[in-house]
Amino acid sequence: MKKVYLDYAATTPTDPEVIAAMEPYFFEKFGNASSLHAYGQEAKKALEDSRQTLADFIGVKPEEIVFTSGGTESDNSALLGVVYDLEKKGNHIITSAIEHHAISEPANFLEKKGFKVTYLGVDKDGLVSVEDLKKAITDKTILISVMHANNEIGTLEPIAQLGKLARNKGIYFHTDAVQTVGHIPVNVDELNVDLLSLSAHKFYGPKGVGALYIRKGTRLETFLRGGDQERGRRASTHNITGIVGLACAIELCKNKMEDEIKFQSALRDKLIKEIPARIPEVRLNGHPTQRLPNSVNFSIKYIEGESMLLSLDMLGIACSTGSACTSSSLEPSHVLLAIGLDHETAHGSLRITLGRWTRQSDIDYLLEKLPLVVQKLRAMSPLYPVKENHQ
Repeated sequence: MKKVYLDYAATTPTDPEVIAAMEPYFFEKFGNASSLHAYGQEAKKALEDSRQTLADFIGVKPEEIVFTSGGTESDNSALLGVVYDLEKKGNHIITSAIEHHAISEPANFLEKKGFKVTYLGVDKDGLVSVEDLKKAITDKTILISVMHANNEIGTLEPIAQLGKLARNKGIYFHTDAVQTVGHIPVNVDELNVDLLSLSAHKFYGPKGVGALYIRKGTRLETFLRGGDQERGRRASTHNITGIVGLACAIELCKNKMEDEIKFQSALRDKLIKEIPARIPEVRLNGHPTQRLPNSVNFSIKYIEGESMLLSLDMLGIACSTGSACTSSSLEPSHVLLAIGLDHETAHGSLRITLGRWTRQSDIDYLLEKLPLVVQKLRAMSPLYPVKENHQ
């Protein structure tokens, strides 16, 4: 049976070149970067070389990079770190209604602790409005966090404009760039951000390692305590193996990005054109053009998303209904509800995300099998209106 992986937004395969770069650090170069002997100094050099590689990629100083365990820790550290440091200055946070749960859950936690949180709505394409942000800012606002690109519908947010507004108001601005770093150009000065989160396993690196960019001078309460690693900003023995893998992965992305954007955008656009042409009553979710090059999301009426996924999986096709972090939830996507879909339509969503090893033949196979799966499921659905033009 043909196997087709189209869930790159959930996680990516680790590139073989990344694995090769990491391998020596499991046994030969296993030192603790905090140790003073030769083994430790060898590890420290690898750590700082990796930090420089990542810093160059996003246009920052290496000392502004803090390595973490991944996107969730980076997001939590940014949100909680700023808020706890600045709580005497203000108690108001602004974020969007379509954030990943790594932002929305700590925001909910802070609300229970007495902080005020404004969740900005989005339009039908998932875009946050600069005007809405301007209206939401108060003299108590201490942090704004809006994701660079949505992980479910792929919409790219106007971060540069939102960040400029925040900067003019003297408010820290954070963006969750987990879905964009490694896939499109990301430069923190162009985006006007003070904090930025990323995760290696989203761009062909290993799981369990990520980073948080913290602009020099940004006040942030320490999240993990117990050692002076990362200039005292994040205690824990460095995951040198993972950090080396992250740096190798980002260097590969830098070299391949232009070609990958071009190729994946062409496949993405084919899906946007062909799926609604082959299947009636399908809606594209997210902005039609202002979106990630590798991501599409459709709502297919009169069927249930989980049944569609299982049917596709039996044919060797791996997709998703939304975020991998909430795939076990029976609730419809909060992102799809935020862009105006009703519960029934939101339940029939399909996210297709492409990557380095996606081929034209994979897309052709999906386009062949998906209409058959939808036809079969709709035939069993009591909600599907039987009409001549549906046959």
